Amino acid sequence: QVRLVESGGGSVQAGGSLRLSCAASKYTVSSRCMAWFRQLPGKEREGVATIDPDGTTNYVDSVKGRFTISKDNAQDTLYLQINSLKPEDTAMYYCAAGPRGMSCTWSRSSFNHWGQGTQVSVSS
Repeated sequence: QVRLVESGGGSVQAGGSLRLSCAASKYTVSSRCMAWFRQLPGKEREGVATIDPDGTTNYVDSVKGRFTISKDNAQDTLYLQINSLKPEDTAMYYCAAGPRGMSCTWSRSSFNHWGQGTQVSVSS
């Protein structure tokens, strides 16, 4: 059973930074596509960054240059560094893992393991 536990969210002012962490079950981040999704109030959950088992990353255009996804295979931890935070980044952020062998995708339904989420709130 894959377990994902996010942390690192909080309330910050615009322009600030946060580093989100996702502690995963052993061998999860090294062997699966991992992703960060976010859900803005009243909106559907959307993918913002993915990372392949080999470390290849992808970002949606709206976060390129501000968000950085990374992982530590030895620590079984996924990270999301968020810089230059904007009020529109306010959302619940979720860590997700795909099934073994799945190529990274933006499709929410393709990910079969989810964390409980961590809230990011940005004030202007």
